[in-house]
Amino acid sequence: MDFSVNDLDPCDLPFCAHTNDTAPSFQAEAYDNVSKKITSVDLASYRGKWVVLFFYASDFTFV
Repeated sequence: MDFSVNDLDPCDLPFCAHTNDTAPSFQAEAYDNVSKKITSVDLASYRGKWVVLFFYASDFTFV
């Protein structure tokens, strides 16, 4: 059976988020440009606030 990604309903794709979906809670390490160090970030601490998550895989890694 031949098909392409364009044949799928967008909601069938993995990790398909919709407007007003609640983001899953997580903790991660992130670089804090104000303190100039790696800090722990907990998404739950931002509940009720506007948040923009920016992720760029493999960038800013120590190689």
